[in-house]
Amino acid sequence: MGLTILRSLNLLLVALLAGTSFGIWMGFDPKGYSAATYVEQQQQMTAALNALLTALAIFSTLLTCLSAYAHRWVKRDMVMLLAAAFFLLVCILISALGNKPINDAVMTWTATPPENWSTLRDQWWVLHILRTIAELIALVLIIWTYVGVREKKSTASKTIRK
Repeated sequence: MGLTILRSLNLLLVALLAGTSFGIWMGFDPKGYSAATYVEQQQQMTAALNALLTALAIFSTLLTCLSAYAHRWVKRDMVMLLAAAFFLLVCILISALGNKPINDAVMTWTATPPENWSTLRDQWWVLHILRTIAELIALVLIIWTYVGVREKKSTASKTIRK
């Protein structure tokens, strides 16, 4: 029961993290925005999502590591979950070292941003896409591991019934 709760919570948090980032990627390409629109949208998005996504990334990574430890008796599952944790860590590093400094700068801008605003916008966007890809890879690895666990149990129970 405890392992089921751990897996469920792990999967939920990683899915929320990757899903939110994917939604931003698909719905908010800032390249067509005017400077004023970009500043307003980015400031609102940062204010609304920064703390939430930071918490989701940290807790997702911790739960994935904990899940890897809980699956230590099946080397394949443990390795898959450690790989997922690695990609979540990559997401955190991209955010902390790339996106966050740009977000911090954008939060100080007025409706008339500095001349290099589009360069920073483009850097942020590339980093966001890379971060989203890392989150999606982690999500796929976690799903693959947990579905594989379910398939193994199903195969084992069919063997026992015969």
